[in-house]
Amino acid sequence: MANTQQDRFKDILKEYWGYPDFRGIQKEIIESISQGKDTLGLMPTGGGKSITFQVPAIAMEGVCIVVTPLIALMKDQVEHLRHKGVKAYAIYGSMQRAEILKILDNAVLGGVTLLYVSPERLSTEQFLIKLKHMKVSFITVDEAHCISQWGYDFRPSYLAISEIRKVKPEAPVLALTATATPATIDDIQDKLGFKQKNVFRMSFERKNLAYIVRETSDKKEQMVHILESVEGSAIVYVYSRQKTKEMAEYLQQAGISATFYHAGLEHSMRDERQTMWQEDKVKVMVATNAFGMGIDKPDVRVVIHIDCPDSIEAYFQEAGRAGRDGKKAYAVMLYSDRDRAVLHNRLADNFPDKDYIKTVYEHIAYFFQLAVGSGFNHTFEFNIEQFCIYFKHFPIKLESALHILEKSGYIEYKEDGETRTRMMFLVDRDELYRLNELSEKYNTLIITLLRCYSGLFSDYVCIDEGIIAKQCDIDEREVYMMLKELNRKHIISFIPRKSTPRIRYTQSRVEQSELVIPQNVYEQRKDLFRARIEAVIDYAENEYICRSRQLLRYFGEKETKDCGQCDVCISHKKETKEDKLEQEQIRREILNLLADKKPHNISDLYQLKHDTYKVDSVLMYMTYEEEVFNDNGKITV
Repeated sequence: MANTQQDRFKDILKEYWGYPDFRGIQKEIIESISQGKDTLGLMPTGGGKSITFQVPAIAMEGVCIVVTPLIALMKDQVEHLRHKGVKAYAIYGSMQRAEILKILDNAVLGGVTLLYVSPERLSTEQFLIKLKHMKVSFITVDEAHCISQWGYDFRPSYLAISEIRKVKPEAPVLALTATATPATIDDIQDKLGFKQKNVFRMSFERKNLAYIVRETSDKKEQMVHILESVEGSAIVYVYSRQKTKEMAEYLQQAGISATFYHAGLEHSMRDERQTMWQEDKVKVMVATNAFGMGIDKPDVRVVIHIDCPDSIEAYFQEAGRAGRDGKKAYAVMLYSDRDRAVLHNRLADNFPDKDYIKTVYEHIAYFFQLAVGSGFNHTFEFNIEQFCIYFKHFPIKLESALHILEKSGYIEYKEDGETRTRMMFLVDRDELYRLNELSEKYNTLIITLLRCYSGLFSDYVCIDEGIIAKQCDIDEREVYMMLKELNRKHIISFIPRKSTPRIRYTQSRVEQSELVIPQNVYEQRKDLFRARIEAVIDYAENEYICRSRQLLRYFGEKETKDCGQCDVCISHKKETKEDKLEQEQIRREILNLLADKKPHNISDLYQLKHDTYKVDSVLMYMTYEEEVFNDNGKITV
């Protein structure tokens, strides 16, 4: 029986994806979830996560619910699955109620195989009522680290997944993530209510990816030098939105084709630039961390970090977007003397004083003119620029305060709350039919609009350019341009979709004095953030241990070996025979000094007749290999 089921999985893989067999730990994960076991899969970026839930979803009876925060990825996967003939649908925030109801009813009646849901939709009454009547095969939680308070990207909305488990206790959970420390792995299983621990791990080692840290006082010059030296596609990560434009323009002036991307750009502009880069019309995408999740471009040859990220987890995710095709690629972090101070300053930016956070809460209420005791479940468009000017706030500090208020349970803050495309006809129906100057293409577009939507002559109606594009058999970008042209000719009024920050009150407004910021939201998370910052600094400044080994150890992989291609390994190759003999001599002398089994001050080691830099280098290596232990300057074996 088991072999028959395994054959069925393999047949599905071949029929729908054209692959002859599974790779890595895909097969083990699929078998585990199909046996009804709660399962956690740790797979590096590009490891084929989607196969592990899409294959068993097709094979099993009922609907597989896929929870993911990545709406762009959600839409992309649904489109690809439906193209293969799989009944896949998605539900996310900006959809109309009637549209959501239709999909949920379809799922109840058995007309859905995979139902992608954003975490925010899980706790809605509408979803939970319909869920009771669905036959659920299993629940997939993508980006599962988001449920953990120890994870670098904790999202309160993920905690609603536990409500689904209460409604469907018999449905097993498949949790997937590409970045998780040992503490996060335990916490994910705890928060998702695993009946017993069950983890499948793929090594995070990337043998084709060379990790480099380059110290430089001129990051722009180094960036240009690297991009001129490495052929092929590239991503350059920076910390601020303003810097994306600045760096892209600098590269263009240096003769390197580049564009930029951040969450503040209009949706259509982001799509256009992403497409240009994916189709190799530009070499370099300069971006904030908003770019990359769900982007599947296998031939990225180099990822450069101009600014250090806030955590090793984030760095590993972003650097891992290079070389997914298995060919040689580079992940380069540019580091300067200033970066240590810059990283420490982010602690204050991300965790402003509690009094400041309470003041922000009060100012928001004034801004929306909300009385104490009112506002529950009300959503407001939030003009950050106007708010900052009026109340004299700095955007970075303000956004951190908003996120802390969200995690404390007072508000829900969406930075990219998407408003849908809206349009209405400015001419009446008879006048529209009398228009002669329009081409056949425009006539087809208008007929499609009239077939798909009602009420277009009396009021604004939300439309979906993707649906229109499919019906007309043209590109979505072309639909957008044609609608703009009809708007210019005053045939329609066209309001493109845009990203507007929104705030929803998750409880009625309280007095400022009654506002409570829990310890697990502020103090504990501040300590975690500090530890992550220090881990990034340690990685950047550690010139003794192989970069790949440092990253793998961070994620709990103990059995590692030197990669032979990072900057540290290359520098070790250049060491002379005499250098290596001296290092071994220092190692023996340290072990001899510690042979009395007593703790020794680090200053005792500096009494050895060797250069202190060399002693530090050997000591760090011995600490890393756990030959010796360093407890705040007290060294023991």
